[in-house]
Amino acid sequence: MGIVLGNPGTDGLGAAVGVLREWQDDGPPQLHPGDLGWFWRFGAEATAAAVRTWSRDGRILAVGLLDSPELLRLAIAPDARRHQELARRLVADLTEPERGVLTHGTASVEAPSDAVVHDLLAEHGWNAGDPWTPLRRDLAEPVRDPGVRVEVAGPELAQLRAAVQRAAFEGSTFTAERRHAMSAGLPYADARCLVAFDERGNAVAAVTVWSAGPGRPGLLEPMGVHRDHRGHGYGTAISLAAAAALRELGSSSAIVCTPSSNAAAVATYTSAGFQRLPEIRDRHRDACLPPRPNDPPARGD
Repeated sequence: MGIVLGNPGTDGLGAAVGVLREWQDDGPPQLHPGDLGWFWRFGAEATAAAVRTWSRDGRILAVGLLDSPELLRLAIAPDARRHQELARRLVADLTEPERGVLTHGTASVEAPSDAVVHDLLAEHGWNAGDPWTPLRRDLAEPVRDPGVRVEVAGPELAQLRAAVQRAAFEGSTFTAERRHAMSAGLPYADARCLVAFDERGNAVAAVTVWSAGPGRPGLLEPMGVHRDHRGHGYGTAISLAAAAALRELGSSSAIVCTPSSNAAAVATYTSAGFQRLPEIRDRHRDACLPPRPNDPPARGD
């Protein structure tokens, strides 16, 4: 049986989250269960509608999350990243809008940097996008004290957690209701929301951390500092608290990714002990390109 593109529905989200946990390692960063967990703020049905899977004989080989109609974030099983058949199927599904993955027009694909799908997309005219910087902090040793008060933001602090998020990111629509929806999702069983306070008791920064299980990398997504309290080291402090929380959850390392152009964010993470990894780039399509003559014909899901 060939490779099958599918939409798992709400009942299949557990399987998608499960393989994403299993695939996390210290190799090139890829879609993390925490990325699905953060998307879950829109609810289980919306998350299921944004997920795609590629499977053979019941085994999931790749999982994609449509962060938007123009952006697919892709994870691939480590032993399948160099498989030509899977890469060809992925490219066919990503380049033909009628297959129900990406829409017409501009589009981007984020995939593990060692996956052969990058090469095939390049052959189809997809260019390298803007650079992103992944950073990783090893958690074998204890993390130093952040120097500020940090609390786990449970349901009783949902309003405060959401307010800091909106004050940290222009245009954010995060609310207490969306925080509750996120915390009801499967990935949040191994996650924590943290809020940092200054000496006057003001909430100054927040982060959500996501474990993929003991011995696997955990994710910071998102981390932000309140716009009225920037420039005082609170980004470093909350990043240190995030790393400590992931260590308590059993994570082997803490990972985060930020646009390389955001020098302030890169500096914040490095000051918290994160090490820069080689830059990564999405594959970007400026317009919907016509199929190449030797492309396989379109098939339904």
